[in-house]
Amino acid sequence: MTENTRTGWLRTVVAGCLALLVALPTQADEVLVAVAANFAAPMARLAEPFTAATGHTLKLASGATGKFYSQIVAGAPFEVLLSADDETPQRLIAEGHAVAGSAFTYAVGQLVLWSATPGLVDAQGAVLASGRFEKLAIANPKTAPYGRAAMEVLAARGLSAALAPKLVTGESVAQTYQFIATGNAELGFVALSQVSVPGKAPIGSMWRVPASLHQPMRQDAVLLKAGAGKPGAAALLQWLRSEPAQAVIRSYGYERG
Repeated sequence: MTENTRTGWLRTVVAGCLALLVALPTQADEVLVAVAANFAAPMARLAEPFTAATGHTLKLASGATGKFYSQIVAGAPFEVLLSADDETPQRLIAEGHAVAGSAFTYAVGQLVLWSATPGLVDAQGAVLASGRFEKLAIANPKTAPYGRAAMEVLAARGLSAALAPKLVTGESVAQTYQFIATGNAELGFVALSQVSVPGKAPIGSMWRVPASLHQPMRQDAVLLKAGAGKPGAAALLQWLRSEPAQAVIRSYGYERG
């Protein structure tokens, strides 16, 4: 993206959101946001126009949703959670760690089977049963929703037992991506947003996994108790619903909730 293009894009996004945010309080906050690993790049792209439009700044931490859940329950001062699923926010609400009625789907994710090697992954995912690889990377299914979805795909294909010895487990989908990108695993399941970056040519080969092979990847945002009454946290949740923000989110391969 050239500097002129980037500047024009920023102006367009800011202008589109000023009308939505003008009624919010003017006190500037720093919002502490826990971001699902698959959404780290889109959220980083959204941070600058959000600050330009509202005056609030974001302090972002990315990682596995399950680990964030444990940290929040233990008292971590996150104000907003951008989860990789829709279950964790509801669980936090039910347990009194998040604000009732504040959860909404900010994106619907797309699972892909990806390899950094061109031509290794075919358009139907038949490579999984081919025996043409030694290691298959997935995110930890106990803490990462994209890892759970990957295991559902293997079960749907009847390959769970056959491929169990080949699995390499990343702490998050971000670490899973690194395993594949560095060649520690020939292929693996990651988020489309990690391998289809706006303005960059895709590398390697991939299979976009049909949604019928796993539970829907609804990703919900929720206002945590630490963010209740904070203008910056409220502004962020409103911003994520806006069309300019959703346009950026869709550019990374997500669907709108």
